[in-house]
Amino acid sequence: MKFYTYLISILTIILPFQKSMAQKKNEKSAAVLNHIAVYVAELNVSTDFYKSVFDLAQIPEPFHDNKHTWFSLGNAGQLHLIEGARPNEIYDKNAHLCFSVFSIDDFINKLKTRNIEFENWAGTKMEVTLRVDGVKQIYFKDPDGHWLEVNNAR
Repeated sequence: MKFYTYLISILTIILPFQKSMAQKKNEKSAAVLNHIAVYVAELNVSTDFYKSVFDLAQIPEPFHDNKHTWFSLGNAGQLHLIEGARPNEIYDKNAHLCFSVFSIDDFINKLKTRNIEFENWAGTKMEVTLRVDGVKQIYFKDPDGHWLEVNNAR
C-alpha cells in the first residue's frame, strides 16, 4: 500500500512537469509551412490548370466569394489561388513552385497531351535538366506566367 501511495505522489509531481516541458518544446519548434498563395487573373482558368495538370485535390475555402480556390498539398500544406492579378505579368524563373512526381517521363507525356511547352533550366525547349545529384527537372508556366518546376526527387 505504501508503494502505491509513493507511486501516486511521484506521478502527481512528474506529470505536470512533463506537460510543462512538452509545451515549452512545442513553443520552440520550427515553423511549418501552412500555405502558398498564388495571385491569378482568371480563377476558373487557373483552378482547372492546377487541378488537371497536378491532380490536386480541391478543399473547402472559407470565403465563398468566387475569388479563392484552395488545394491540398498533403503534408506540405495548401495552395491558395486568389483572383485579382493583372494579366500579362512577367515572372522570373528563379521564383517558382516545385512539385515532385514519381515519373518525370509520364508527367512530360501529360504536358505534351495538353500542348504545354516545357524547358530545361537553361531555357532549351522540350529538354530536361539533369542535376548533379541525378534528379531530372523541367520548367513551364501556369496560365498567368508563374514558373513551375517539376522534378522526380522524392
